[in-house]
Formats: sequence, structure tokens, C-alpha cells
Amino acid sequence: MPTYGRAPVEFVRGEGARLWDSEGREYLDFFAGLAVHNAGHCHPRIVAAIRDQAELLGGTSNLFYSEPAMRLCERLSQSSLGGRVFLCNSGAEANECAIKLVRKHAHARGVERPEIVVLDGAFHGRTLAALAATPRLAREDLFGPLPAGFVAVARDDPEAMTAAVGESTAAVLLEPIQGEAGVFCVPDEVLAAAREACDANGALLVFDEVQTGMGRTGSLWAYEQLPVRPDLMTAAKALGGGLPVGACVTSLDLGETLERGEHGSTFAGGAVAASAALAAIEIVDDPASLRSARELGGRLVGELEALDGVADVRGRGLMVGATLDHGLDAAGVAARCLEAGLVINVPGEGMLRFLPPLVIDERDLGRAIETVRDALR
Repeated sequence: MPTYGRAPVEFVRGEGARLWDSEGREYLDFFAGLAVHNAGHCHPRIVAAIRDQAELLGGTSNLFYSEPAMRLCERLSQSSLGGRVFLCNSGAEANECAIKLVRKHAHARGVERPEIVVLDGAFHGRTLAALAATPRLAREDLFGPLPAGFVAVARDDPEAMTAAVGESTAAVLLEPIQGEAGVFCVPDEVLAAAREACDANGALLVFDEVQTGMGRTGSLWAYEQLPVRPDLMTAAKALGGGLPVGACVTSLDLGETLERGEHGSTFAGGAVAASAALAAIEIVDDPASLRSARELGGRLVGELEALDGVADVRGRGLMVGATLDHGLDAAGVAARCLEAGLVINVPGEGMLRFLPPLVIDERDLGRAIETVRDALR
């Protein structure tokens, strides 16, 4: 179906931060398959984990135990909120699980029609409930009727956040850094207002870390650098090391909210995908790798700010967005970069997004900056 705008390139091989197309041309990848390949393409430890598990057993369904899935749940819980984990196959699925959980939690405290507060500019997925939580894509004329109960407030207005959360609020659902909007950090004041309002009204705070997690911002999870801690967290993208893996992780007191038969997934927690995810976490959750992401991310921001034609740069770690001067064609700049062997992304009009694998080095960053500078010229 014609649902994607594809560039006229076929990538056939990858290694680290490099890609090669069907004609043998080499590219420097500063998009990482939409923040999926944080550990780099075809990392030997991930490849070995996939191969070794595939030779033993692919999967037996969630009606039986599987050591890779149990180990992955344990690793995710211990590295984050300490509760239970529902494994799935994507970020949208992880957010759907979170939506079901917070609604059930609200019903249990007597809320008949629970609401979920989200932020303008958010992106939580393309399944129906996740889509309804994504204000700019929630098109009733195309996909309606959409699930009701989602209330959107401004990304940078703590007073609006406080006013939106009330007795009927099941949760506040937000990305700590909005990726698809163009990389916009949610202000600490808004996060604090959300936490305080949730606590005051018995609601839950949910962080969508699908894009910000797995070392992308310079810590394993983005919330570790923030002034508040969520009650529930979703993860995906880089979690699977290139394979489709998602997760919804609870705090300790929410682990029993969803009970037997209330949620499920055929392929979730499959042994091969779980093995890949375990390897991916071990690779990115490394102090040297996380420190490098922070340091190189800071340099990337500074170098981009110095370029003629760049009006604004923002981000954290190796999750960086730039807005170009008015009138400059971001799509044209990205196309010229691709022609010159650099893969970047255009999340919105006049904006560029940089999501390189965490394995890049100073030389890679320098090459990327020179390519963008030439493309802007």
C-alpha cells in the first residue's frame, strides 16, 4: 500500500554506523532506522544471540515459560521501575497496554469514564487508541470514530497541565522528548506539574520512552536525567536490537493491575527476539557508551548551531533536532545529504532530525557536520 514516502535507495548491508546500497555506495547513518539501531547495524553480539537462539528454539507461545523472555523482563524491571513487564512487538502495542492498564486502574478507584491527558505534538503510535493519543494525527474524518477520553494540552504550559488533571484523569501520558514532533524536550516544569497533579488526583504518570530509551539520551532511560519518575514506562525501537520488541514496565505497586486473560500477544516474548533484546541492553547500558552519547551529542548540538542556515537546535544526548532558517527546504537539504552519503531525517517542515547509532565517533560526527554544511550551501 502507498503509505510511505520512500527515498530511491535500497540498502542491502549494514555494519556499525555504516550502510551500503544495492550499487555498493557507502553511507554514514545518522538515522539508525528511526532510532532502532542504537547498538549499530549487525552488532556481532546481537547477531550471535539471534543465531544461537534460532538454532535452539524459535518460540512456544506465552502459555509456557521461556528463559529469554523471563530474563528480559527481569533485566527491564531491575534497570527501571522495579515492577512487572508485559512484552510485546512494538511501541504502539506497548502504549496500548499502558492505556488499558491505566483505564482499569482508574475504574478500580471509581472513575466511570477515565480520561488520559496527552501533549500537543505527541506521537504514541498508529493503532486506534495510540492514534487517539496523538493529537496531530487523530483524524476523525479518516479513521473515526476514534476512542474517546484523550485530552491534549500544550507541551510548555505547566498551568494548563495542572488544570487538565482532575478526578476523572486516569493518567498523563507523555514522551520526555517528543521525537516525531522534531525533538522537543518537555520542560521540567511541565513534568513536575504532571507528577504533582497525578499524585493529588490518584492518576498515573506514564512515560513513552519508545524513542528516548535504550541510551539514546545518554542514560539508559531518559527519565533518569529528569526531576520526576513515572509510574509506568513503555519501550520499543532500539530495545530489540533490530528485531520487533516492545515492553510496558510498571512500578512495583502496579504489577498486578492486569490479570490473567486481560491482555496478550501471540509473538510477544519470542525467544529469538528476547535474546536479541538482552544483548542490545547489555551493549548500550555501558558507562562509556552512555558518556560518549552525552559528549558527542553536546558537540553535535554546538556544531549544528554554528552552521549558516540553522535557526535553532535542541535535544539531549544523540537525539537532536534542528530548525532551519525560514524559507530553507529541509527535504531538499536531506536529499542532498543522502546523495553525499549521509542519512538523516525530516520530521516536519523546515526541520532535520539526527538519531545516529551510539557507536559513532568524533570522525563520524565531523563528516556528518561537513555534509550538512555543504548541503545547506
